[in-house]
Amino acid sequence: MFARNTTSNLGDLSKDTKLASPPEDSTSALSWSPVADYLAVASWDSKVRIYDVSKGQGVTAIDLNGPALSCDWSKDGKKVVGAGADKTAQLMDLEANTTVQVAVHDAPIRVVRFFEHPNSNGPMIVTGSWDKTVKYWDIRAPTGAPASSLTLHDRVYAMDVRDTLLVIGDADTNIYIVNLNEPAKVFNARNSPLKCQTRTICCYTDATGFAMGSIEGRGAFQWVSDQDFTARSYTFKCHRNPSTTVQSTTDVYSVNCISTHPKWGTFSTAGSDGTYQFWDRDRKCRLKEYPKVGGQISATGFSFDGSKLAYAVGYDWSQGFMGNRPETPNWIGIHHVLEEDLKPRPPPGRR
Repeated sequence: MFARNTTSNLGDLSKDTKLASPPEDSTSALSWSPVADYLAVASWDSKVRIYDVSKGQGVTAIDLNGPALSCDWSKDGKKVVGAGADKTAQLMDLEANTTVQVAVHDAPIRVVRFFEHPNSNGPMIVTGSWDKTVKYWDIRAPTGAPASSLTLHDRVYAMDVRDTLLVIGDADTNIYIVNLNEPAKVFNARNSPLKCQTRTICCYTDATGFAMGSIEGRGAFQWVSDQDFTARSYTFKCHRNPSTTVQSTTDVYSVNCISTHPKWGTFSTAGSDGTYQFWDRDRKCRLKEYPKVGGQISATGFSFDGSKLAYAVGYDWSQGFMGNRPETPNWIGIHHVLEEDLKPRPPPGRR
């Protein structure tokens, strides 16, 4: 489906930098502050670290009682939430330097996100869990009980929020679309357009749809409205390479993360093949692909102004417990984005 842009298509890694004092185990998720160059990093070492990227060093951390699987920032950049295998979500107030529990499930929390409900008069969080539920929490006065919840068919494997759009992917390849103005009901439920397990979901910047990736080297762009869904949605192959051991076959890799550029609305994908790539959704072309970084990429994210792409190198668990080897590299890379690498291509016939 995608046409490759062949002009200077291979990107340059030589100016990418690494953060000092990376996590001691694989990174599960990355999240940038929406107002500054601060980066939250959730790791299997049971911490959510906060880095000042301008200085390349860590400044504080949230401690969990199990692997941290997700993290997110409040809209004002003053709070960070982390959640994971201990079945809880912990909220850090960076100004007060305090941490409180704000959510609890009956199984690990796979994803946590901030959102703002029109009637909440402040930020709330939504959590998606392996207990097959999505729950909404008022963080102003935590009571231990959710403000509302949804019960799904299977465990939550991926989830994202943009404005009033919430999109959830479960273990049985179901996709749930929720209008956060009515958070207690599913607005639309679909079967995934991808045959294999959903690995990542990323909402569009204008909240009209979402991108998603699977463990089978495929991605998809989907729209919420029925008209656009029918006319514009499509799937594409990515993070695949010709096999070096068997002729006429292809090695396929998990698409672990998709991120959208805050200014241009173009996208990055990254995966188990150890590469990240930039895509133009509307022109259906790959804008840039980069050489292998030296390990699997488990998480990515663009900074608030779009000038940087953070990517986490480390074991992504795509090959199970036996694939986790002591020599696996583990670090956080920062790529400085060039406008010409991510700016959307003009329509045909225009320059």
